Formats: sequence, C-alpha cells, structure tokens
Amino acid sequence: MSTPTTTTRPGAESAPGYRPGRTLPLRVEALRQWKRRRTLVMGGILIALPFVLVIAFAIGGEDGDRNGRITLMDTATASGANFAATCLFVSAGFLLVIPVALFCGDTVASEASWSSLRYLLAAPVPRSRLLASKLTVALGYSAAAMVLLPLVALAVGTVAYGWGPLQLPTGGSVPAGDALFRVAVAVAFVFASQLVTAGLAFWLSTRTDAPLGAVGGAVGLTIVGNVLDAVTALGDWREYLPAHWQFAWIDALQPQLEWGGMVKGTAISLTYAVVLFALAFRGFARKDIVS
Repeated sequence: MSTPTTTTRPGAESAPGYRPGRTLPLRVEALRQWKRRRTLVMGGILIALPFVLVIAFAIGGEDGDRNGRITLMDTATASGANFAATCLFVSAGFLLVIPVALFCGDTVASEASWSSLRYLLAAPVPRSRLLASKLTVALGYSAAAMVLLPLVALAVGTVAYGWGPLQLPTGGSVPAGDALFRVAVAVAFVFASQLVTAGLAFWLSTRTDAPLGAVGGAVGLTIVGNVLDAVTALGDWREYLPAHWQFAWIDALQPQLEWGGMVKGTAISLTYAVVLFALAFRGFARKDIVS
C-alpha cells in the first residue's frame, strides 16, 4: 500500500496559502481529545475519589494506633489542606499513572487503529507537527489531571473538615497560606515524576496500532520500575530509577521544605523522558504509515 507523502521542503510547490506550521492547531487537537469518552471518564474518576475518601473516613472513624507512629493518613481529617495531601498520597503511586499513560499512549495509536492517521498526514500535516501537537495536548491533559484531583480534594476537604493549617505527621503545623504552596510544590513534582510514564506511553504509541498496548505497556513498565526499586540488593543503582524518587514530594510536608530529593527525582525523570520523546519523533519520522 502506498504511503502519503508528508514532507514539505522549503521552496517546494504547494497549494496556495498552505503553511505547515498552521496545520492541526493545538485548539483543534485539544477539542478532539476533550470529546473522547475516556477523557470524561478519567475526569469523573478523579473528581469522585475525594468524595469516596470522605465517606470512607466517615464510616471507618479514626485509624487504629500504628505503634505510636503518626502518618499522613492519621492527619487527613485535620483540615482541607491535610485532606488534599492525603488524596495525593493515596493516588500518586498508581492512580495518577493511569491518566498520563492514557492521554500519552492513546493519542497516536488510536488514530492508527481508526485508520485515520494516514489521512491526517495526507492533509498534509507534517509528521513532526502532528507529534508535537499531540504530545503538547497529551501533556496538557495529564497536567490538568494532576491539578484536578488535589483541587477537588481541597474544596471537598475544606467543606468537610474546615479551613486550617496543614498538620504535619512529624509534628507541628504549616500556616494555611504556606500549606497551599507546599501542596502546589508536591503536585508539580508528581507531574514531573510522571514524565517517564508519559515518555514510555508516547513512544509506544508511535510504535503500535493498538492503543491498549501502548497504555498497558507504559503502565506495566512503570510497575516493573516500582518492583525493581523494592529490590534492596540493587543498592545505589536504585537511585537511577525514577520510581525511587516518586514520593520525594513528601519532603514538601516537612517543617523545613527540603528540595534535594525532588531536584534529583526531577532530573532523573526528565532525562529519561527527553530520550523517550526523541526516540518517538525519530522513529515516527521514518515509519511507513499504512493505517
């Protein structure tokens, strides 16, 4: 099957008014992704989680003693800020991986599975432009998912438990105004730590015509990273695993905000992500598009 030509060289003949940089605008791609059912379902799940946790705390009452240790779960009902931090804690390890893998892994592979990818390229949308638009929108929706959960949790927690300082598990508290900054730092780091999953999902999305394969592959490899981080025999090698730093944002909830772990985790995650995004663009530029 012949493949549509998608490369436009400077000076080459083209239709009057055609500008490669104006094809597939971000607003068009964002609107297309917004109308997808999986976007609405994922948003609904993230909005529902804080309500589910409020009901769970109301039914379960106070947690039992953990050998005298106070954890973030024990302070969940202290204030709206504490509840938002708790929601982030229970979801950062797995739940927030799903929207990132979904938005980044489904974006190109779904077009191929619908046999619409070749028609987009025949529009003609340059391949690099198509990937850049889809990646930008996918990361935008991923970031929105990261912000949506703690934002809803903060509102729900404030209504349920009141507005007040952030009670720290280690003792002491942080004023409410500063607590918002601490939670924002934690959310930003969680997003940065998920860039590896985004890179895996996006690279796989350019290599397969099966969206489920790209999404599932990214989630599966993320889980493998978590398993390897649990192998203490690896010693210092674990520090090169993005999973090793995924909960470094807890340092934002200390009496004195600590940046060291979050900076290292962000650097590791960003390095892997850049390599994976580069592989996606390089491979897609040479790929024979037949679907």
